[in-house]
Amino acid sequence: MNSGSCLCGSINYQIIGQPGDIVHCHCQTCQKAHGAAFSSVAAVKEQNFKLFGQEALNNHESSPGKFRYFCSHCGTQIYAKREGSEDIILRLGSLDTQPDSKESHHIWVSQKASWYSIQNQLPENQEY
Repeated sequence: MNSGSCLCGSINYQIIGQPGDIVHCHCQTCQKAHGAAFSSVAAVKEQNFKLFGQEALNNHESSPGKFRYFCSHCGTQIYAKREGSEDIILRLGSLDTQPDSKESHHIWVSQKASWYSIQNQLPENQEY
C-alpha cells in the first residue's frame, strides 16, 4: 500500500493498489502551482484514495472544471480532480512511499521551462 502526506503532516492519505503510470507535466499552470519546472503525476481511482485530515484540505479551480487540492497550512499540492472523472491526479511529490509505477511520457512540452532540459527517452507530447 502506498501512502503520502503534506509537509506539515496535517493531511495524510493511503492508496489501495498502485497508482497509474507516471506522467511529467510541463504546463505553465503546474510550473506556477509547484514552483518547479514540471509536476510528476499519476492517476488513482478516487475510490482507492483514502484521505485523512480533510479539515486542512483546500482547493483552487485552476482551469474550468479542474480543481487542485492542497494543504491550507503548508501549501503542499496533494492531488487534482477534473469534474466528471473517476480518477484523481496524484501529485507524486507528496508520496512517502515508492510506487511500483513506471514513467510513461511528458506532456505540455510546448510550455516547458526554457532552463530545463529533458534528459530521458520518454515520449514527449507538445500538449496533453
